[in-house]
Amino acid sequence: METIGIGCDHAGYDLKEIVKHYLESKGYTVKDYGTSSTQRVDYPDFIHPLASDINKGVYQRGIIICGSGNGVSMTANKYVNVRAALCWKTEIAEMARLHNDANVLSLPARYITVDEAKQIVDVFLHTAFEGGRHEVRVQKIKNIIV
Repeated sequence: METIGIGCDHAGYDLKEIVKHYLESKGYTVKDYGTSSTQRVDYPDFIHPLASDINKGVYQRGIIICGSGNGVSMTANKYVNVRAALCWKTEIAEMARLHNDANVLSLPARYITVDEAKQIVDVFLHTAFEGGRHEVRVQKIKNIIV
């Protein structure tokens, strides 16, 4: 089965551990990029290595978590082949996959319940990219403007 990269900061640690074990119970292999406690850390230290591996194709998908989900998403989206989507509802996760081919799920640990997180993860992992007219748009995301 697929290996999923997972990473977080201190605010996302507890939820990361729950999601990691949930994924393992579903048969996924999980590559944990850290952090390993609730002690204060800087999220880029953990998200850059995960996003770099997604960018290089080492893993196809990842899950990143912080308090709001914003900081980790901003960091991951610095990589040209990463499309991190901040999702707090299953409908947003579904659209992120269907229309945007998101390959990294960003979760806001302080704003969702454990049950919501599990449902969002399930939708994210089981929804295929629709392609078609959306493919052109997704390819345009890679256009870099300096």
